Amino acid sequence: MTRLLLHACCAPCSLEPVRLLMEEGFEPTICWSNPNIQPLAEHDRRLHELRVWTRKRGIRLIEAGDDRARWDRAVAPLGADRERRCRACYGMRLAEACRVAQEEGFTHIATTLAVSPYQLFDTCNEVLEALAAAHGLIPVIRDFRPWYPEATRHSRELGMYRQKYCGCRFSAAEAAMDRARLRDERKAEKERSKAERSEGQAALS
Repeated sequence: MTRLLLHACCAPCSLEPVRLLMEEGFEPTICWSNPNIQPLAEHDRRLHELRVWTRKRGIRLIEAGDDRARWDRAVAPLGADRERRCRACYGMRLAEACRVAQEEGFTHIATTLAVSPYQLFDTCNEVLEALAAAHGLIPVIRDFRPWYPEATRHSRELGMYRQKYCGCRFSAAEAAMDRARLRDERKAEKERSKAERSEGQAALS
């Protein structure tokens, strides 16, 4: 099997990539480097879940650098611009993973960052390709998004903690706004349906 370093953002998003990569003939080692995750309690909870899962599966886990102060200096100022913020965030996390891969003698690298359909798939892969080339690594880029529903189901069956936002405080606010918008849309749809039923009943009377 070919050794591969898989940068992982959390345990649930690692399920399908690990399975599929192993089926291809790769031997994944997971690398954790996610200084974006806030607050610290959330960061630690996700890391704990990943530790538990990798230990049960017998998968090696490398806990790499998590320079939270550097993230605040370099990425946080871009908070209002999601494209630039996420690109910079991907870059910081994947650069650390590439550094580890190079030091540990890996030739191939991949990431779970674009597993979720809510992530910037093309942006993430562009960053990975550039950083892998700079470190003499082969990027293994796969579209794992079609298996996201399966990963969601499986992680719930395993009782894994599932987060409600990507990680940083900006994504938490954006996710909360999206949830509020969806609640409002569902409420409006219910009210429209109720009004239509009332009108239909009135027409029959």
